[in-house]
Amino acid sequence: MYNCSKHILILIFTLLSGFVYSQSTPKIRQLEKERNELHRRISESESLLKSTGNDVKSQLDNLALISGQIDERRRYLSAIQKDINSIQQEINRLEGELKVLNADLKLKREKYEKSLKYLHRNSSIQEKLMFIFSADNLSQMYRRLRYVRQYADFQRLKGEEIKSKLAEIKDKKKVTEETYDAKLALLKHQETEKKKLEEQEADRKKLLASMQKKQRQLKNEIDKQRKAANKLNAEIDRLIAIEIEAARKRAEEERRRKEAEAKKQQPSNKEESKPVTKQMDAYRVDDSDRKLSGTFERNKGRLPIPVTGPYVIVGHYGQYQVEGLRNVRLDNKGIDIKAKQGAMARTIFDGEVTAVFQYNGLANVLVRHGSYISVYCNLESVIVKQGSQLKTRDVIGQISTDSDGNTVLHFQLRKEKDKLNPELWIAK
Repeated sequence: MYNCSKHILILIFTLLSGFVYSQSTPKIRQLEKERNELHRRISESESLLKSTGNDVKSQLDNLALISGQIDERRRYLSAIQKDINSIQQEINRLEGELKVLNADLKLKREKYEKSLKYLHRNSSIQEKLMFIFSADNLSQMYRRLRYVRQYADFQRLKGEEIKSKLAEIKDKKKVTEETYDAKLALLKHQETEKKKLEEQEADRKKLLASMQKKQRQLKNEIDKQRKAANKLNAEIDRLIAIEIEAARKRAEEERRRKEAEAKKQQPSNKEESKPVTKQMDAYRVDDSDRKLSGTFERNKGRLPIPVTGPYVIVGHYGQYQVEGLRNVRLDNKGIDIKAKQGAMARTIFDGEVTAVFQYNGLANVLVRHGSYISVYCNLESVIVKQGSQLKTRDVIGQISTDSDGNTVLHFQLRKEKDKLNPELWIAK
């Protein structure tokens, strides 16, 4: 009798042996998609050329590029480790579910084997008929007949449940194996990226050793760059002040218009009229600027990078000490983005060009987004003019490439007179 039930279970396994189902968890696919995008960007950034000169300026440029690429690779390794941890959590979850499924299958098998043994002992037609016709009355006979039919249906249902559970376990095992393979592949890739990072850090260390011998020239170059930046920032501040005043005048005109409209709509009876309570200083920007500012703010952290093609951020916002160099402190009002030769500057959001001006033979553009203003400096040529209406990612002009082959966009972001850190606003 036991052999009979055993053979039936073996038959169910055989029927399921041809069942094929391929699945990978959505979480793993999403992690892979995000990681591939990061890796693509790092691979592209490796195509950016280093300066060929051995002078202090060229070495500073190379140091900025290598440091930026190291930062990118460190972020990528951090993302890889985060993904490995997520995959391990997924493996643990899948294994836990597999354990529950196996326990459930074991219980179903035990119940099914018991029912098979009972069915085997009472399987003959004579026994079923005797069971039915030995009833005391017709009503009991009908109930016994229905019971025999229901028990047969019950047996078939239990068999289907076991078949379904076996298929579910097989699927879960396959997904677990795929997830584990993904983790192994990612660990291997992590080791490769760590070696590349070590090579870049060795290059940076060698470059720093060379630059430390040129402290005087280094100081002179930093001072030269600082003076040039101060003149550029003074011109940017002047133009932004003009734009803020123009926005204030537009807001004032709107205030007067609304007050005039409100007076027209007031009742003629003086006792029923109400004074207009809005104050003049409540209008710093008009309604259209206010609406655009709100939309801009909601996109914080998601604005596009303001250059086309591969890029590396080689200069960060604010005051900071250059790691590895004594007494070398930088002060940046925006960020510097190194791109490929021929790259174009593009606007980060819908807006209006409020100024196009020249400095040191290069073009610079200001674009207003409500209360916010984005600034694009170091352009070889521009294809926009004052008053141009731009959409997100519209091209502004071509970024200049210097004699050392560096194509760097200096980018700033302001909210009226306040300087903002662009790295907090753009998607990286």
